[in-house]
Amino acid sequence: MSGRTDSDIQDDIRADMMDDQETEGRTPRDPVTDANPETDENPHPETDEDPGPDDEDGTEEARRARWAATGTGALLTLAGLAAALLRLTGSAPVLVPAAYALGAAVCAFAAVLGSRGRTRRALWLLIAGVMIMAVGDQSD
Repeated sequence: MSGRTDSDIQDDIRADMMDDQETEGRTPRDPVTDANPETDENPHPETDEDPGPDDEDGTEEARRARWAATGTGALLTLAGLAAALLRLTGSAPVLVPAAYALGAAVCAFAAVLGSRGRTRRALWLLIAGVMIMAVGDQSD
């Protein structure tokens, strides 16, 4: 054992690579990014996406996710309430419209969370709300 740490070895390897490239008459490249600091602006242009003025930090994607969670939650809430009202007027047991109403309430809560940016929690609550409605429908 030489007593050297791994970082010392990596520095030596990097220095050796730079020396080899310089002796071959080429400009040294950074082995980590494979970029030539003198000529290359981006070594992988296919992955270079210039963000637009509205999408610099993913704000447009976050806005779409919030709208999707809110819209889906509102739609499932209305569907659950309509099903609860239809089942309430029919001859179904009381558990069925109650399950639809509870599922609609969970979906409404998911819509509120989605509008506040908690889209992952909203997704899971939407799934739970639909499952509650499905279990209630199966008990008919």
